Amino acid sequence: MKLNLKQVAKQLGVSTATVSNAFNRPDQLSAKLRERILKESEELGYYGPNLAARSLRRGESGVIGVMLADSLSYSFSDPVANQLLQGIAEVLVEKQKQLLLLSSGVASAEQSSAESLPDGFILYGALKGNAFKHVRRTGKPVVAVDFEYAETGSVNIDNEQGAFTIAQHALAKEDKANIAVLGLRLIDSARVCRLTADDLVISSGEISRSRLNGYLRASQAKNIAINPDRIWHIPINSPEYAEIAAREALTSSPLPNILLCMSDVIALAALRVANELNITIPLQLQVTGFDDIPEASRSTPALTTVCQQSMEKGRLAATMLLAGNAQDNVVLSTRLVVRQTCK
Repeated sequence: MKLNLKQVAKQLGVSTATVSNAFNRPDQLSAKLRERILKESEELGYYGPNLAARSLRRGESGVIGVMLADSLSYSFSDPVANQLLQGIAEVLVEKQKQLLLLSSGVASAEQSSAESLPDGFILYGALKGNAFKHVRRTGKPVVAVDFEYAETGSVNIDNEQGAFTIAQHALAKEDKANIAVLGLRLIDSARVCRLTADDLVISSGEISRSRLNGYLRASQAKNIAINPDRIWHIPINSPEYAEIAAREALTSSPLPNILLCMSDVIALAALRVANELNITIPLQLQVTGFDDIPEASRSTPALTTVCQQSMEKGRLAATMLLAGNAQDNVVLSTRLVVRQTCK
């Protein structure tokens, strides 16, 4: 039978406060006494007060939940998500809080008990299904990142302006531009494909649509049309899917001389395909990315991209949540990072 705090204290011949302090407030005990309490508690099969019960007594758990739009495994492999989580973690460590990762792709019933634990939530991206509704029902403060909900605060960047700026830069020194776009999550499809005219008019809250609008606005300003069949949809931000789209784009006719990519992962995959096809960058082909992940500066040639301050978004979202500013809406600026893949 699992022992509770009171039973452990009785068997060890100390007060419940002493056992509690050994686990939660070590500064209240001598190192020798704490070591004895922890060792003898472990021998009894007791590893500390139950976190959920403790949170009920205190009214808080000291845990912040991060609800991811994608699966945990995908998010750990995505460099942008990693940067965001690093920024969140920095603030939580400083404030002595714990981090609980959840995925909106998991049925709510399966993680309902976990959702009840955090003191507040950071939502990353457009959540799937009824995940947002379930989080709101907890009554806890919420801050969204890379998406906007009318009921919560948010941290975003101006995706359209960032895309406009980098497309404008690529077009500035190209007399006869032939543009192709490698987009990300532009439509609801699990396969790599080109867009149709009908796809362009679909309304979506995904940040990729804002980036596409920025590309289109920059091309229109130069009186250049980007036909739908020159825009590729990539369902997942992975090198494997990106290489499929890049190979299609770079073996199409006419060959593009500007390739606008909606992420650095996609752009780096395009650089590898261009190298295999003996396409010279940037003389024959200019390539742009978006994100400014660490690999962007280390590639050969180094990637021209947009810095979207992923770590700062994480820091700011966590700071807002913990400071009680969960109703603020913040839009961070982007920065054009000019390297070697553009003229």
